[in-house]
Parts: sequence; structure tokens; C-alpha cells
Amino acid sequence: MIVMGRGSYAMQAPVLPPCALRLATSHDLVDHSGQGQDMGQYMGGEAIMERVLIVDDHPLVRDGLHSVIAISFDNIEIFEAATLDEAIATLEKQDNFDLILLDLHIPDVRRLDGLKLLRDRFPILPVVMVSGAFDRAIVQEALAAGAAGFIPKSLKRSAIVDALHRVVSGEIYLPETMGEGAAPSADEDDITRRIDSLTPQQKTVLGHLVNGRLNKQIAHDLNVSMTTIKAHVSAILQKLGVLSRTQAVIKANRVHFRAD
Repeated sequence: MIVMGRGSYAMQAPVLPPCALRLATSHDLVDHSGQGQDMGQYMGGEAIMERVLIVDDHPLVRDGLHSVIAISFDNIEIFEAATLDEAIATLEKQDNFDLILLDLHIPDVRRLDGLKLLRDRFPILPVVMVSGAFDRAIVQEALAAGAAGFIPKSLKRSAIVDALHRVVSGEIYLPETMGEGAAPSADEDDITRRIDSLTPQQKTVLGHLVNGRLNKQIAHDLNVSMTTIKAHVSAILQKLGVLSRTQAVIKANRVHFRAD
């Protein structure tokens, strides 16, 4: 599912201090129980994010995002980096990150090279681009390069939190003005081809994954063993060319996959 954002913003957005960001509201819940880094599970309530990395060369922006996240997510560890090199060093020292927020314009990165490098080095981690200025072309290019969303810095606090909840839950977040025309990405055909290669049983299981069901819940719903479900999930990840259920859900949502 590609979700269009709600909230006001400008094409050249000012950098907002933490005090300018409004209080957030709770949204969908994600259950990590027994899933390690695997996100995208729903149990009803608000999304869980335990460790996030903010990559931005402006301290004021980092402070603002830090404030939003710290207030809106319980028991979360927030790491910061001013450059891509610092970000990579942090990711190599730490593990179990749930999300990376990457500024579109940081000094040691050209255009989307930072996103591409992170997706190559850490393919299991969702990366959301954050920018004060953007256009349709750069958003589409970011999605094609593997971004899990694109968040304008000028969104209201509640809209930023809503975007983070949705990304952590396996959805792709886009600014509202992008409209339906921004949804297609360069790898849609490849994703569709990969999904078409799944067996009917695997497509059914993928549909349950998209709906946020845990392995034990899927096994119960389909009246099969956990071993069978685990085998199907492993085959799905292999055929989709991903390393986690989260990435499988993100890819499936990009082409609006729904099991028959």
C-alpha cells in the first residue's frame, strides 16, 4: 500500500525547531514479539519502533526529529549522524535498527548515492528520505532506488509521526501532492514478475504477510503446520529477492498486491 501524506508543506520548506512541531496522536500497532528486526506485524494499537538512526547535517533538524520520535515512541533508542560515513560507522557498531531517516542533501553524498549505498550495504533496513525541497521526479527516483518513503521536513508533527508509523508497519509513505502519478517505480515490472513466480500457496501466505499476520496466526488460519508456513515464507523471500518479511511487504505494497 502506498499512503499519501496529510498535512501542509511547502516546496522550499524551512527547517523547523523542535518547539514548532505539534503533538502527535497514536496510530496502528506493530508487534515485534519473536520477530527480531521483522516489522509489519499488527496487533491493534500503535506502531513499535525500538531503534532509529537520523542522518542529517543540520543539528536543528536532527533535534526536531529526535524530539518528535522520542515523545511519540516508547522505549526507543535514537542515534544521530551528520554524514553518511558517520551513519555507516554507527550501523556497523550497532544492530537491530528499525528505520533510517536520511536527509536528501548531506555534504558527503551526491543526490541519491547515499540511499543506494545504504540499500546495498544494509538491505534489510527500511530507509526513508527526508527533505525540505522535493519534486515528483526525485520522489519517483528515490522509490525506484529502494526508499521506503519520502517525508517533507515541513509536515506537521502529527503527520510526521503518522508517516513513521506507516513505514514501520510496512507501508510506503509519499507526500500528498504526489498523487497517484507518483506511485509507479522503475522496478514495478520486476516485482510483478517475481510475485507471478510464486505458487498459489505462496501468494496466499504473502497476502497474510501484507495483512500483518504472524506465522503462527497464518498457520492457524490455513490449518497447516508452522514448519509449512516457515518454508513458504523462506521461498517468498528468495523469489522476491529480499532478506526480511518487512522488505517483502514493502515490495508487495508497491504493486498493490492482494491475494485472491
